[in-house]
Amino acid sequence: MTYDLRSVSLPRLGSRALGLLVRLVENGLVGPAIVEKLKRDAGITRLREIALDEAPALFPMHSSEDPGIPALDPFDPNDSPYSDQPARPPAPPGFQFPSAADFGAAYRSGRTTPEQVAARFVSQWHASDAHARPLRAFIAVREDDLAAQAAASAARWKAGKPIGPWDGVPVAVKDEMNALGYPMTVGTRVFGGAPSKIDATVVARMRAAGALIVGKANMHEIGINVTGLNPHYGTTRNPYDDAYHTGGSSSGSATAVASGLVPMAIGADGGGSIRIPSAFCGLVGLKPTFGRISEHGAASLVWSVAYLGPIAGTVRDCAAAYAIMAGDDALDPNSRSHPSVSLDVAIPGSLRGVHVGVYWPWFRHATKDVVDRCEVMVREFERLGATIVEVEIPELDLQRVAHVVAITGEMASAMSAVHPSRGTEFSLDARANLAIARSFTAAEFVNAARIRTRAMAQWRAVFRDVHVVVTPATGQVAPRINPAALARGESNLSMTTEVMRFAFPSNFTGHPAISFPAGYDAAGMPVGLQVIGRPWSERLLFRVAAMAEQLVDRRAPKRWYPLLDR
Repeated sequence: MTYDLRSVSLPRLGSRALGLLVRLVENGLVGPAIVEKLKRDAGITRLREIALDEAPALFPMHSSEDPGIPALDPFDPNDSPYSDQPARPPAPPGFQFPSAADFGAAYRSGRTTPEQVAARFVSQWHASDAHARPLRAFIAVREDDLAAQAAASAARWKAGKPIGPWDGVPVAVKDEMNALGYPMTVGTRVFGGAPSKIDATVVARMRAAGALIVGKANMHEIGINVTGLNPHYGTTRNPYDDAYHTGGSSSGSATAVASGLVPMAIGADGGGSIRIPSAFCGLVGLKPTFGRISEHGAASLVWSVAYLGPIAGTVRDCAAAYAIMAGDDALDPNSRSHPSVSLDVAIPGSLRGVHVGVYWPWFRHATKDVVDRCEVMVREFERLGATIVEVEIPELDLQRVAHVVAITGEMASAMSAVHPSRGTEFSLDARANLAIARSFTAAEFVNAARIRTRAMAQWRAVFRDVHVVVTPATGQVAPRINPAALARGESNLSMTTEVMRFAFPSNFTGHPAISFPAGYDAAGMPVGLQVIGRPWSERLLFRVAAMAEQLVDRRAPKRWYPLLDR
């Protein structure tokens, strides 16, 4: 089988050149010809020509696990060195991100209160933006609302009746979801307006668990790119080095966690938008099985590749937040009829019995530092008892093209209500991408859905031999910010392709995937490893991530704004 994904070498367009391109592609006379050439260069026009037998799968729904090697049984607690303390696993090596349990312990001991934490959050958030290079993690914070939430939580703790382990724990929400009292901007100046009268289901579930909803996190405009560059609300910066991007589109969510402003944030992932910023910022991020977490109350940007999920500093917090968010929701038909959520209560002592698939040509299609760090982790998995199995995954480039059509075509449809009346209010990169997406034909869109049917069958075949497939999370570490692009934006499609190389298949096919730290490159920027699993195998993904967490000597971000004293 020939590995068919390729790196691309396209010119990086600064604001002036990108502005010219936008004017041309939006021009009714010359625009169609230019767009057609861009589509041909990207391989999209193949979708009109390819012969397909499959019926279209408009959504990546899975009805049951495909028969294959037996599913893993829960691990034997006697195999775990931590079984005597399942509630508090030992600290992994290196820098410690504060967890929800740390906040609970601080409240229980009286060292601090939710009100003091809320006040410190406001102070630290202001400090993070008062810097010469502001982090811009948040689009909006309602300080009075946060104070009221904190007072209610403090009263529960004082009475000895906290709701649970998340009571009083600060949580950020990507501004792609409704949160009571906040407008929802999806990173634009086009949307917003009236404050929301509802919480998205994921927000409501975290609020019901006692979490403090501290504000709406910044994002790449309408989630249409991977850096977090936002001319409207400011570009988010990477706390590990503020000259670098955070990654998108859940950029503010990752910045908030990596800078210490919150231990967990809710993100959204249409093409890597949880896993990419998690990898760039040295965090843990889960994109669940399609429909596993309700989309009710999220912005209607995309439908067939849409996922909500947690970004956290620790595997334990990511898993615990997932367990709260997941589950049937009468308001989202896609969330129904999934298996019940289950998680391990301790870190296993080995990975015996886990078959780990690696498609080496794909795995090694990344920068040297990324490949080296990720290969070390794969060998560690083998040392811990996992069986490494070489696999092949066909037609990855066809899946890439079909995913592009699905995600950007759905975005163009979602934005049709404000185009053309307010189309010029989007940033330049969004306008360029939307102009191309509006040209997609019915044949291209339907054939993309037919390719999804084929891709799901191809991945099912892979998962007959392995439990998980492992790849780097991204093809490179976080890219450096171009200061000249901050005001109006830029286009760097070569970089975008490198960043997204490993992210798109699981969005397209509905499989769960997790990104977690694998180490750092020579310059100290985080490297992420991705594990893709069978439908509903989130428990196993967290199990692998928890093992990996014990192996990485994590480093402190340079920009750190903690809410708890050590």
